[in-house]
Formats: sequence, structure tokens, C-alpha cells
Amino acid sequence: MNPLLVLSIVTAYFSILLLISYFTGRHSDNQGFFLGNRKSPWYIVAFGMVGASLSGVTFISVPGWVGPSSFSYMQIVFGYLLGYLVVANILMPLYYRMNLTSIYTYLESRFGKVSYKTGASFFLISRIIGASFRLYLVASVLQLSVFDSFHIPFSITVIVTIFLIWLYTFRGGIKTIIWTDTLQTFAMLVAVITTVIYISKELGFDFSGMMNTVKQSHYSKIFFFEDWHDKKFFLKQFFSGAFITIVMTGLDQDMMQKNLSCKNIHEAKKNMYWFSLILVPVNLLFLFLGALLFIFSTKNGITIPSQTDDLFPILATQGHLPVIVGVLFIIGLIAAAYSSADSALTALTTSFTMDILNTRNTSEQRLKKIRILVHVLISIVLIIVILIFKEINNQNVISALFDAAGYTYGPLLGLYAFGLFTKKQVKDHWVPLVALSSPVLCYIISRNSESWFGGYKFGFEILILNGLLTFFGLLLISRSYRRA
Repeated sequence: MNPLLVLSIVTAYFSILLLISYFTGRHSDNQGFFLGNRKSPWYIVAFGMVGASLSGVTFISVPGWVGPSSFSYMQIVFGYLLGYLVVANILMPLYYRMNLTSIYTYLESRFGKVSYKTGASFFLISRIIGASFRLYLVASVLQLSVFDSFHIPFSITVIVTIFLIWLYTFRGGIKTIIWTDTLQTFAMLVAVITTVIYISKELGFDFSGMMNTVKQSHYSKIFFFEDWHDKKFFLKQFFSGAFITIVMTGLDQDMMQKNLSCKNIHEAKKNMYWFSLILVPVNLLFLFLGALLFIFSTKNGITIPSQTDDLFPILATQGHLPVIVGVLFIIGLIAAAYSSADSALTALTTSFTMDILNTRNTSEQRLKKIRILVHVLISIVLIIVILIFKEINNQNVISALFDAAGYTYGPLLGLYAFGLFTKKQVKDHWVPLVALSSPVLCYIISRNSESWFGGYKFGFEILILNGLLTFFGLLLISRSYRRA
């Protein structure tokens, strides 16, 4: 692709985001930054959350996953629906009833300050690694497609990328992100839908021909009941999807901050229900795209890369498809990545400001200064972590770090489950030990599961085991719960 064309697209895209930021960030105060003054329209939040729940990783990986796993990902998506019901009817009412800005404040009221700091710290570590990993992938694509041609170092690419996110979020925070996420979700969906149309035309399919071809291919298989050892086994993926949603939406400051910006719990619930329903056809659309990519490659004798995640970028940017598909790929990738990254930056700023620095009783003016400083510092941390990924320059190591970040949600699951479903109190100072031990034990079990459990392979359900180990660890350090 022509680097100047890509650069023009990126420039135009960020210009629109900055324009939205200007109008939404004017006269924004701290409550506007943290919670959008609780005035966000639920339907705008619901639509924008679609893009935020996906990412640049999803944009590339879900289509690539179709090759080895068919449409099995939909089993996880169906599990999401159960998870969203739990979030909407158990967790969100709790957060609204307690009038929370940071959801981890619940842990302080239920267990104590050490538990509170532990939960917030696990979120911060996970989100910093996760956001950095996603931005690293996008920055790498932009580096190869644009900035290498101008001999611009990768470090400058990363700094400019993070600076642009900081620029359109530092004033309005969540008040701005509600609207930028809506634009980015729209851009991502247009990119995917139009790409599907163009590939179908290249294959000579009309709509019914495309549907029939995908349906008759082996890629379209959704349900897997044959082998319970298999990572694709239905019950594994369904319940994993439910618990992934509970922890990565209901126990995640990033996703909950958007929900808490709605006017009241009733509108927040409507947002959650509609968002979950929209997410099903959107994920199915990504899988259809993946099937078409593999069918197109086979028909045209194009070698499928060993890393199937690379298939979409290769076909879109290396001349196998019309230039417009490459343009749409860049737009969709940026939209998916930045709708996730900008809200992560805001959520990290919120959590560090409220949870770690304990600024709840700080004056409005001083809080604003602290919040702006933290926003800058978190941006710098993201830059440093992305550059560390670049220096590692080993995709397997980086992916392992990303997977490790996912382990940090297990202790949060155990903490909240113990708090909500028991009446016991814990020895607060022992909580960090339990929270650290559980992921380590899970990693050891996962690495040895095939030899220990007759060939059983852990998939996403390792999260459930992680939460259970944390729960039982808390039980060991518990005592009777007494209300003050």
C-alpha cells in the first residue's frame, strides 16, 4: 500500500477524534472525566462498547482463528450472554447502590484496605500489559505500512500514537470516550462489512452464494460436543465465555466506567442487554470474514501463513485484494485498537488516582491536577512497556506476557465471589499472598494438565480454576463476618 495514502487516512481519522474531543471536553470537570457526570445516553454507550470490547488483536485474530477452529468461537460468544446477565443483575446494581467511581472501592468496604489495594493493583498490571500489547501490534503494522518508508524510528511511532490518544482523552475522559468509541465502532463495522462485500465479489458470489458457500464449508461448524479433552468442547467454551465476561466486563474498571456513566441503573441495564445482543452478530460477521479469507486463499493458490493471524493483514495490504480493502483494513484496525486503548488509558488513570493515591476527599482543583499528572504518567508507562515488547522482539514471549496478564482476573473473580456469596470476613493482610499464589498454581497446573489428567488441555476455563483457588484460599484465611 502507498504509505502516503495510509498516512492520510490516519491523519484524517485522528483529526475527527480530536474534533469530537474538543466539543465533548469543553468545561469538563473531574466527574465528567471519571463518570461523564452520569449523563451518558445508554444507547450511545451500548453501541460504543461493541468497539471497546473488541480490539486490534480481535480484529486480526478472530478471522485468523477460523482456520484451525472453525466457528467454535461462537460457543464463547453464547457464553458471553450468560455473563452479561450476571453483570447486569448482580454487579451493576451493587456499584450503583454504593455510588462508586472505582469499582474496587467495594473490596475496601467488604474486606479492608489491603484487599482493596490488591484488587486495584491486579487490574492496573493486567490493563497496562494488555493495552500495551494491543498498541504494540497496531504500532508494528503502522510502522511497516507507513513509517518505515519515511525512516521514522519505531520509538517515535509509539510516542506519537500514545500522544494522540492522550490528546483527545485528557480533558473529557469518559465523557469524550463515550462518543469517540461510537465513531470507532461504526468505522470498524463499516470496514468489516465492506471488506466482506469486496471479497465476495472477488470470489464471484452474490449474497446467497456467499452464505451457501460458507455454510457448506468445514469452517462453519459452531458446536463441538465430541471430545471433552478438546479445548473447543462446548461446555468448556460456553462457561469460559460466561466467566470471561464477568471478569473482563463486570470486574474491569475500563468497561464498568462506561456503564457507570449512565443516568441510573435502569438505563445501565438497558445498555448492557442491547450491547450483548449486538455483540453476537458482530462476532459472527468477523467469523464470516475469516471463512471468506481462507476460501479466497485456497481458490487463488495463496499459501496460508503458519500464524493464521497474519492472513488478513497479508491479503489486505500486499496486493492480493483491491486497494480499497487495504484502506478498510487500516481503518478497521485503528478503530478496533484505539476504541480499546483510549478507554484503557482513562480507566487506568481513574483507578490509579482513586484507588492507589486515595484522592476521594481531595478538593476539586487539586484532584484535577493529580488526575492530569497521572494521565501523563500512565501514558509514559504505556510507551515504555511497548518499547520493551519491541526490544524483546519475540512474539511467543510477548504473547506469553499477554496470557499472563489474563491470569490476574482470576483473583478478582475469587475476591468478588467470596464477598458476594459468603458472610465471612478475611484476614486482610493475607489477601495479597492468596491473590499471588492462585495464578502461579494455575500456571503450574495448566502446564502439566496433559500428563496429570489423562491428556486434558486447559483452555479459557483456567480462569474459573483461578477464581476457585482464590476463593478457597480466602476461605482458609477467613473468620465470621460481622457488620458494624
